[in-house]
Formats: sequence, structure tokens, C-alpha cells
Amino acid sequence: MLRRRRSICTPGMGTTGARLNRGGLVAILLWILAVILVVSGIFAIFRKQLLWGIVLIIVGLLVGPGGVSIFT
Repeated sequence: MLRRRRSICTPGMGTTGARLNRGGLVAILLWILAVILVVSGIFAIFRKQLLWGIVLIIVGLLVGPGGVSIFT
């Protein structure tokens, strides 16, 4: 008679229970990219590069997870 072996590693073992799926990871990366773009735009405005700063801020707002997707 064959017995089933119990797995040593159970799902969630050794983790905090909050695993990121691929969509969650992409959303976090897009959010970080959006923050970097907006902060860069603000710094560009302070350096008297007004047009470049406005472009960076708009792109940052579009790239963010709540922004407009150009792929849909």
C-alpha cells in the first residue's frame, strides 16, 4: 500500500502571508516609476526647466497605477 507523503513546505510557510502576484508587482513598480517621474518634474521646475518639468509630471501621472493606460 502506498502512502502519500506530506510536503515539508506548505504554502505560505516562512512568508508573511502577503504574497505578491505578478499584477501586484507591476502595480508597485509603476507606482514607484510614477513617483520618480513626478519628483523629477518638480525638481526640473525648480531648476527653471519649466517645459521639461511639466512633461515629466504629466507622464508620471499617466504612468501611475491610477493613470491612463496606453495599452487598453
